[in-house]
Amino acid sequence: MKMADDKEPQVFIVSGPSGSGKSTLVETILELPGTLLSVSCTTRPPRKAESDGKWYNFISEAEFERMKQAGEFLEYAQVFGKHWYGTPRSWLDLASARGLDLILEIDVQGAAQIKKKLPAAIAIFIVPPSRQELEKRIRARGQDSGDEIARRLDRARQELEHYREYDYAVINDEKERAEREVQSIVLAGRSQVARRNDRVAEILKSFGG
Repeated sequence: MKMADDKEPQVFIVSGPSGSGKSTLVETILELPGTLLSVSCTTRPPRKAESDGKWYNFISEAEFERMKQAGEFLEYAQVFGKHWYGTPRSWLDLASARGLDLILEIDVQGAAQIKKKLPAAIAIFIVPPSRQELEKRIRARGQDSGDEIARRLDRARQELEHYREYDYAVINDEKERAEREVQSIVLAGRSQVARRNDRVAEILKSFGG
């Protein structure tokens, strides 16, 4: 559990190419007590089996533009030159009010924006084992045309070039190990001296320091 003196929510960013398994690893992070998933807004239509409000809120372009102009997004970006994605600022407020850590599953454009606004955010990049394995995973979903698969693989290459901008890289070649790694990163992030300073100072006082 989080310690009571953690006044501000720790923000954890999780990025990675489509098909890298980042959503599964985010679910593993959310198994830890004291975590809250930020649900992004998007203008793209829902895919099969997707429901509004679980991973995304599906909104119109007009509504997205209204929210953008009103400054309601922590970050936003256009993906593949088509659909918009954005993280509502209200999720950070909610995490703060509830004393929870906020988990953002966002792309490299959004991650860069968040790190500028929230430098203490911890960024995790999920890396697929290889191009061949990533293509296999994308094809197995049966959701994309050949052209779309090629576009996703090209975008994956572009995204991977940004891995040095992240604090951690988790290579998702073995599910159980990758799950342990992402949970360990979150637990370690909670134990940073900067976040435990007040409590440790109080303990030091008990020693007469």
